[in-house]
Amino acid sequence: MVRASVGEAATLFVLRKILFAILVLGMAGSGAELVLLKHTEDVWQWIPLVLLAAGLITCAWHGVSGGASATRLVRWLMIGFIIGGGLGVYFHYQGLAEFKLESNPSLAGWDLIWQAIGGKTPPLLAPGALIQLGLVGLAYTYPPSPRLRRVSPDEAGGEVPRS
Repeated sequence: MVRASVGEAATLFVLRKILFAILVLGMAGSGAELVLLKHTEDVWQWIPLVLLAAGLITCAWHGVSGGASATRLVRWLMIGFIIGGGLGVYFHYQGLAEFKLESNPSLAGWDLIWQAIGGKTPPLLAPGALIQLGLVGLAYTYPPSPRLRRVSPDEAGGEVPRS
């Protein structure tokens, strides 16, 4: 097992704290923006709000406990953020395409795609913010803490970390 120097460990500690702060501030800001925009018209619009609320709660738990279970849940939620962001881009595209077809029913194929991509409401790439937050959260939890991976007793100096 490769051990980090004290300076490397200190740098990693500071970088993790910065990533954690970016993650929490990003989730709070995105959640506030969606609430102010009344992003609650149907069940699909609640997905990012639920993810962001769950993320904030989980990050609060993780910040207090710092335990392996909380870290694992942060990771799983970040994967959910990435999936949710991808779904959001799809749903925003669908809404833009429907709007473009209402104003010009003759659109089809690439013409429809390019017209929809150029639309302004809903913003096509806005859900990408969830993807970015998911990636920041995954970066925050990487490299995995020894508490999160199973190691042999030899690697752990005779002790196996608990998960």
